[in-house]
Amino acid sequence: MGAGRASRGGPSTSAAPALAPANGLPAAGRLFPPIAPPPPAPSYPSPSSSSPAAAAPPAETASTSVTKTVNGSHHFKIAGYSLAKGIGVGKYIASESFTVGGFEWAIYFYPDGKSAEDGAAYVSLFIALASEGTDVRALFELTLVDQSGKGQDKVHTHFGRSLEGGPYTLKYRGSMWGYKRFFKRSGLETSDYLKDDCLLVNCTVGVVQSHTEGPKIYRIPVPQSNMSQHIGHLLTSGKRTDITFEVDGEMFPAHKVVLAARSPVFRAQLFGPMKDKNMKCIKIEDMEAQVFKALLHFMYWDELPDIEELTGLNTTWVSTLMAQHLLAAADRYALERLKLLSELKLCEVVAINTVANTLALAEQHHCYQLKTVCLKFVALPENLKAVMQTDGFDYLQQSCPSLLTELIEYVAKVGEHIVSPCLYSNEVLDGGDANGRRVKPRT
Repeated sequence: MGAGRASRGGPSTSAAPALAPANGLPAAGRLFPPIAPPPPAPSYPSPSSSSPAAAAPPAETASTSVTKTVNGSHHFKIAGYSLAKGIGVGKYIASESFTVGGFEWAIYFYPDGKSAEDGAAYVSLFIALASEGTDVRALFELTLVDQSGKGQDKVHTHFGRSLEGGPYTLKYRGSMWGYKRFFKRSGLETSDYLKDDCLLVNCTVGVVQSHTEGPKIYRIPVPQSNMSQHIGHLLTSGKRTDITFEVDGEMFPAHKVVLAARSPVFRAQLFGPMKDKNMKCIKIEDMEAQVFKALLHFMYWDELPDIEELTGLNTTWVSTLMAQHLLAAADRYALERLKLLSELKLCEVVAINTVANTLALAEQHHCYQLKTVCLKFVALPENLKAVMQTDGFDYLQQSCPSLLTELIEYVAKVGEHIVSPCLYSNEVLDGGDANGRRVKPRT
């Protein structure tokens, strides 16, 4: 390949000096220009200078020292307690080590006690620093769990208390905090703490850490992610598409990898073991072209499309019908976020001439919050008769007869406790007549 030129256009009247070759390569053959030596340090006027350009240091500064604990817990099960007895005073059973605040810790349980002077009358329980460390300051909590379910745990804790001497300090590896006389053994063996020859011990460690925060000397604004815009432009540009969908006579080119990344259903269809390598076009049944277009828009842009821009109509009725169709499509292709957005939209626009269809959809696609909103709306005395006169209610009776029983229960509840109708709108959406019946829009 020929060497790239340093500049385009005709010769300049004042030619710039050429870059010196480095390591035997001509300047034009370098991938990157050589790094120029740093310029000489500029001279600044002394602070006492009367020049107005001299910048004075800020009159006041501030910083904050922050001390807090980094907390972590470990659950230790001691199985076969009766077999552990008799191992000897000062001998322990250790938990696996666990990490809190950058240090390793372990729980030590002494079945025969830690001190010979107690004559194995007590069990001992300690938490030990199990890694290298010097003057590690920490708070501790040791809990022997009541296994009867009564919640009468035996707890020794530093947390939530005012400690006169401050947190406990462990000087070196092997340092411990705990109790030589944690529990009298005769009482332990007849208590609810011992069940099926097992003890349960919970330990919480809070390592004290400090740092100083000063004012930031930088401000780097980071823009919001625009990944969805880049992916969305793939759809609008139509470039590099490798699959086409035929929906209601219209063709929609798309990208297999995008659809597979967004939907497990498309992933199985396009890249699963039953895929057809020569498949270039897929026909989608039981879906309108505008709904599939909105579905594609969401899969690329991760947001709902502008319904007016998509349909050419700006009515609440049209947006409700689109939300109903999108909810069913989202469930069909396992797009959970789109399903929730559609459910939220339908909860916000519950109305007499659409609520029955929405209620049937909520039942069929397991949208329980939407179902509850619809049932409460229909059960209101001022809404029930009007809803029952709509075509959607006839469809509801045929498709989801079990819902009628639930509706009767809601009506009975409303009869006992009148619900304020101000939470809902009983107006008819665009596309319905004064009685709440759905009518076709004029063309």
